[in-house]
Amino acid sequence: MKLVRHTLLCATMLMGMGTTQAFAQTAPAEDTATEVGDDDAIVVTATRRETSLQDAPINISAVSSEDIEKQRIDDVKGLAAFTPGLTVTDTGPKSTGTIIMRGISSADTSTVGSNFDNAVGVYMGEVPLYLDFKLLDISRVEVLQGPQGTLYGLGTLAGAVRYMPNRPNSSDWSIAAHMRMFAQSESSDPGVNADATINIPIISDHIALRSTVGYYDNPGFIDYNYLLRTPGISNPQPVRGTTAAQGGFGTQAQRDANFYSKKDLNYERTFTTRNQLLLQLNPDFKVYLTYAHQQTKTEGGQSTQAGVLGSGPYESTKRYTEPTKRVSDLMAVETNFNFGFAQLVATAAWTKQTSNNKGDNTDLLLDLDYGYEAFPTFSSFNQSVNEYRQFNGEVRLVSTHGGPLSWVIGGFYNNLRRNQNYQEYTPGMANFFGVFRPDDLEYISFVNTKLKEKAAYGEATFEISDKWQVTGGLRYFKYDAFAEGGTDTPLTGGGRRRTPYPLIQFDPSRIKSGSTAADGMVWKANTSYKFSDDLMTYFTYSTGYRTGNVNRVAPCILPLPAGQNVCALPNELAYDPDKTRNMELGVRASVLDKRLQLTASVFHIDWTGLQLPSQTVNGAVGITVNANDAVSQGFEFTARAKITSNLKFQATYSYTDAHLVENAPNIVSDSTQPDGKADAFKGDRLPGSTKHSASAQISYTQPLSDSTDIEATWATTYTGDIYSRVGLRGNGEVIPGYTTHRASLTYHGEHFDVGLYADNIFNKYAITSIGNDRSSYNVVRTGVVERYYATGILTPRRVGVDFRFRY
Repeated sequence: MKLVRHTLLCATMLMGMGTTQAFAQTAPAEDTATEVGDDDAIVVTATRRETSLQDAPINISAVSSEDIEKQRIDDVKGLAAFTPGLTVTDTGPKSTGTIIMRGISSADTSTVGSNFDNAVGVYMGEVPLYLDFKLLDISRVEVLQGPQGTLYGLGTLAGAVRYMPNRPNSSDWSIAAHMRMFAQSESSDPGVNADATINIPIISDHIALRSTVGYYDNPGFIDYNYLLRTPGISNPQPVRGTTAAQGGFGTQAQRDANFYSKKDLNYERTFTTRNQLLLQLNPDFKVYLTYAHQQTKTEGGQSTQAGVLGSGPYESTKRYTEPTKRVSDLMAVETNFNFGFAQLVATAAWTKQTSNNKGDNTDLLLDLDYGYEAFPTFSSFNQSVNEYRQFNGEVRLVSTHGGPLSWVIGGFYNNLRRNQNYQEYTPGMANFFGVFRPDDLEYISFVNTKLKEKAAYGEATFEISDKWQVTGGLRYFKYDAFAEGGTDTPLTGGGRRRTPYPLIQFDPSRIKSGSTAADGMVWKANTSYKFSDDLMTYFTYSTGYRTGNVNRVAPCILPLPAGQNVCALPNELAYDPDKTRNMELGVRASVLDKRLQLTASVFHIDWTGLQLPSQTVNGAVGITVNANDAVSQGFEFTARAKITSNLKFQATYSYTDAHLVENAPNIVSDSTQPDGKADAFKGDRLPGSTKHSASAQISYTQPLSDSTDIEATWATTYTGDIYSRVGLRGNGEVIPGYTTHRASLTYHGEHFDVGLYADNIFNKYAITSIGNDRSSYNVVRTGVVERYYATGILTPRRVGVDFRFRY
């Protein structure tokens, strides 16, 4: 059946069937201040108590609100440049990009990205976070490297990212406004970003509202110059030939007759808002009500077809526009009650995201080699609606009684539902086939999944002395997963009988359902020793897990009947959880009278039963399987220096070696092989993440008066090379590394700031990801050249002005 279609669709669907985000279980302390002391130590709460970053006994990186503003970090994609061990591919506004931490990834790179992640937990305060929420009015971002299964639970296989928003203030009014305007290379229009935050103390010391709203109008830079004027009639490739060089888009007259152009289609239009209401009876009893909403629109992808048919470096050869509309909503209630000996924290959150997408489907069908190109004006597009709804609740007690023993115990519940409906259309094909299907609906599929998880956890810390502490934690989890899905082909074969026009339905014989369940324990051990106030070392053993699920494929009838079979063998019906075990040794030091702060760590992660996209033996339908084990090991380093009172320097570096530790037969998709699979071998590097990454940032501040100054900054980031596919098997490629630079010059006043800035100063052209593989590049089928291969492109240079007002 449809090999590539099933592989791509089901890999995406099945990730949703067995995975979800991790969920915030943060400290009860107020999350407001970020900078304390003369040494600019950032306060973090990941250990359930307030501590400076320099004193945190775990591997944690933090990005302050100052750095978020200074480096113009708008979302999760901007964090990777300044966080060691973190890789986030910029795939444009159609998706949020896939977060990879410490190399824990087995899937091929993609130019379309993802709107969720299943190995890194991402959250906003106490509730789940969809990865594309903008970083507005954020106190800081904490990045916990390494598995965090004990306190943070499901989905923290590799680590966690915590967005810590500013809280409402019931005593003081405040207002802040921001506007950014810029010109972007390769774009016709300017960009404008604007946001504002207001804090209103409605009843002093009892009720306060904090509201943030923002709008992002970012221009695109990918031109769609070969859009079909009349699908099914216009010729997508007027000149055919036996080689790619002989094929083309024809004369100007032929182009004018068949195509029209749209410029800069990968633009972004995002509206976002977050609103928090504080209800406080007294300092010991508080309730926070949160509502967040975000909507993103675009009309094209941030990728090209790598020069196929003579196309340019910022030009897509897609035949259709590819609009996406993504809407996210979050509602949450958080209650804090202080009993004296402990604080009760209870949360309940409901989240929903809906994504409507359209894409060019032509090359996917051509690549199946079913002879579609026999229709002279063949083209295809797909439409999909993806929705997930989630409810989660948590109750925990955090000790406040003091003494050498501190503890936290809690319970957690999560209910996640995902639904996807997918349709493919082939304009003009029904008439060409001589069948009655006026809408030209060629293929349909759906998948609905449910995942329920319950967990109980506890963690305790004992201070053996003022310098030495030990921590231990356990988490018991149990989950139940259910999946139901189906496919049909309304334009061909028996699909015309099962789904006669105008119906779009699924015969019961075409629907498969199944369920799976599992439980288990994860644990953590940590100890730290402070040799002095300026030198601490720590050791952590931590574990993480990810749920399993069922694959949406009908089981095979054995022995197999004659003819074509699309089914799953017994070992292909479901997949199990995978787990990570992390050992880590780190040191934190402050030297030169705290002018230089250093953090360094070495880690070793064993990844067992890793989940990997694959396909069935019969019919090549996309499934998830458990492959053999892998390992990730490396080194991470961060330095913050105050060279003088006016001159500051920051630097990061990470080295990650993630590879298989055993041979893994038949786990790599390879369309050049008879069975569509290739082997991977012991030592093969895992895809998607850099082996080396680094950043350096220097800033100089010149005071003008007691309340004004001018600040100049320069930042350089290096992103190392990435493998597009495990071990470069199955036509995998090395995506070259690249270096970018950014700078700003800002005047800071008492109530306003104004600055000039430039990102990607030297307009570096870089490939960020690979879609599909070289086996589909310049493939010619009966004179038609495939345009299936794709390369993701780095955002070009931006130069603009930034203005901020606060009162």
